[in-house]
Amino acid sequence: MSAEDLEKYETEMELQLYREYRDVVGLFSYVVETERRFYLTNSVDLQVRGADNGEVYFEVTMQDAWVWDMYRPARFVKNVRVVTFKDVNVEELAKSDFELPADQ
Repeated sequence: MSAEDLEKYETEMELQLYREYRDVVGLFSYVVETERRFYLTNSVDLQVRGADNGEVYFEVTMQDAWVWDMYRPARFVKNVRVVTFKDVNVEELAKSDFELPADQ
């Protein structure tokens, strides 16, 4: 496989992932971003924890989530638990942001 073929394949995979995202985003209430992944979910619990050495870390649990990952064959996940020392961003989605405009 040439570098051009690989680039074309990855571009097609990203386009398919974007289309899937567009189709499912309206089903979810929250966006959760971690250092490694982007999730859509309706149930998220973020806990701030302290390590023995005094550092702070985050524990995020989600149920029935969709994961933005083009290399994952099944992007719907029943339970997710993320533990990280990096930033975590949780945003509530406004349903009106995802409504399609009415035909004029």
